[in-house]
Formats: sequence, structure tokens, C-alpha cells
Amino acid sequence: MPAFTPFPAIRYADDDLADVIAPPYDVLSDADVDRLTARSEHNIVRVDVPRGGADRYATAATVLTSWLAKGVLVADAGPSFTIYRMRFIDATGVRREIAGVIGALEVVDEGAGGVLPHERTTPKASTDRLDLTRATRANLSPVWGLSLARGLTDLLREPGEPVGEVVEDGVTHTVQRIVDPDRIAAISDRLAGDDVLIADGHHRYAIARTYRDEVRAATGGSAGPAEQTMAFVNELVADQLSVEAIHRLYADVSPTDLRTALERSFELTAMERPTDATLAAMVNEGFLVLVEAGSCWQLRVRPGAFTGVRALDGAWLETALADLPVTLTYQHGRAEAVAAVDSGAAVAAVLIRPVSVAEIERTAREGLLMPPKSTFFTPKLKTGFLIRPLG
Repeated sequence: MPAFTPFPAIRYADDDLADVIAPPYDVLSDADVDRLTARSEHNIVRVDVPRGGADRYATAATVLTSWLAKGVLVADAGPSFTIYRMRFIDATGVRREIAGVIGALEVVDEGAGGVLPHERTTPKASTDRLDLTRATRANLSPVWGLSLARGLTDLLREPGEPVGEVVEDGVTHTVQRIVDPDRIAAISDRLAGDDVLIADGHHRYAIARTYRDEVRAATGGSAGPAEQTMAFVNELVADQLSVEAIHRLYADVSPTDLRTALERSFELTAMERPTDATLAAMVNEGFLVLVEAGSCWQLRVRPGAFTGVRALDGAWLETALADLPVTLTYQHGRAEAVAAVDSGAAVAAVLIRPVSVAEIERTAREGLLMPPKSTFFTPKLKTGFLIRPLG
């Protein structure tokens, strides 16, 4: 099972955290970065999303070093865990609290077990995160992991030392430090009892593996701090997690050909344009929705169409369209998916249903992988509450 240990975190000293933290890099638009950069001269995007030419990663490292020298950022006196809580009301109106812990998660080889992907990933050619890690020698944002070990939530009920709290977009983000050796040991031992499933950050974890291997090659031995990467881990329990769907967008295909291919596996019934209420009906009544520029259709599975195929909307669509050449992209959010069709960016969209937490665990226990972009975990963790140095 993977090691999960405390580390001496680097944190903001005096800044108002609301001015300096940011959403994760992979959800930020250029306009978002402009807004955050203007918010504070110390906003974390100046390091996490550096701008400029080929020297931008070196610039990010210089900024990070200067903030440490000036006392904008300070290091904890010793190793610690950080409890990170998110309190919010999800898209269905349910009040939730996610309670997890940030520490250093062991970087394991692909296929070695212990730290598991839960879905197939799409290839990313960019070396942005690797170049940034090389330059800054730091983990700037955590991988999100789900522990299959029972009891982590109970170990996190007692609050730690307050570090900060930020309320944004209806979500209360609270961070608390743990330095008590007994409590640290209890958390480490519990997480070592079972696998950790990557919920968000598959690419970051893969980059951590590449960086570890580079350091090992350079030292001829252990990679030191690079043997682990910063991770937020919470227990895989349904009452905490809010899992939303990532819808499918199709291009480079005619609407007629796409509809014909889908009709082999689904019964199509004309319907009105989907609303947020439609998403709830999809779950309750068991259908998908095909959105075209001038029409919409309910998709209901034909009896026997997917015998032997796991009951996941994404897997069904992969099977139904396996022989049809299409360009497939992904879009979270009903309104955004429909807008892509209306704008002509996509020929059609298929709205799918969220995957249940029970199905996520079952897939992990069976050692299987879901199709790419099967799950969208919300809310997103903020970047900037703490940084993990790598040397």
C-alpha cells in the first residue's frame, strides 16, 4: 500500500488568502489568469501559471524564491498534515462536507498497485507541468485521491490548528494544520491500509513519476522528496462526494450518420431542449439526451444492446459508436454542452448521467478502468493554501 507522510509545508504568511489562492491551473482561462494576477502581486498564478516565452518557468522559480526570501511565504517549523474541508450545497441541493488531508503520497510505478487510476486518460503532449516542476522544484497543487480505507473521516473530525478559511462561489474552504505525532501516525497508518484511487490529477501524478525517475537517474539512487508528491486524500464515501457528468461532444460527422449509429443501440424519442430539470429526470428515469442544432432526442437503451458492457453511459457510447469515425471532445455542464452545438463547435452533444460512488468503488476493486472523462468531482481544490518543496 502507498506511503502517506507529513512534510514541512510552505504557506502564505500574512496575505488575505482570498487574494492569493486560485483554482487549479487546468480550469483557468486567460481572462481568469488576468483577473487573479490583478487581484494581488502575490497571487499563486504568478508561479503556477507563468506567462512569457521559453523563460517563463525560470521566471516562476525566481518569483517563488523571492517570495520565500521576502517572507511572503514561510515554511512550517516541521512536518505536518493539513486538513482541508469543503462545505457546500451540490447541484441537487444536498448540503455536503468533504473532509480530507493533504500530505505526501508515494509515487508508484504504473501498474504497481497502491495508487490506482479510475479511468483511462487522454494523452497530453504538453510538458508544461513537468517543466514547471523542474524549474520550481516544488509541488504547487495536490493530486486528489480517494482512500478505499475505512475510517479516515473519523480521524479528521477533530479540528486542527486553524490556518485559514476562504468562501468563494458558495463553497467554504477551510485548512487546518496537524503537528501532533500520534495523530499524524494514526492518519498515515490508516491510509496505508488500502489503495488510493486518483479522482483528479492523473496527469499531475504521471508527471510526478517522470520527475522522480529523472531525479533518480541524476543521483544514482533515491529521488528524496520526489519519491512522493503532494496529494489531498479523502475517504471514498457517498455522503461526501459530489460527482457530476462530463458530456460528450461530436464533430467531423454528419448528424444523420451519428443518429443512425446511435439508433442501433438506443430508441430515440423527440423531446424539448434540455434544462437542469432534465438532468435529474435522466437519472430518475434512465435515459441519455442527444442534442443537435435543430432537435433533441431521448436515448433509451434497446434490450440486449449492451450485453457484456459495463453499465456506464460512457462505455455504452464507446460501444455504440465504435465503427463510426468521429472527433470526440468533452464538456462539463449542460448549458456549455448545448452552447457548443448551437455555436457550431460541435455537430451534436450527448448528455450523460453521473457515475455513482458505488460504481467508482466497484470498478476500482475489480481493477478496471472507466472510459476517459467519466467523472467530474466538485468543488475543485484551490491552489495556494500550501506548497510542498522538492529540494
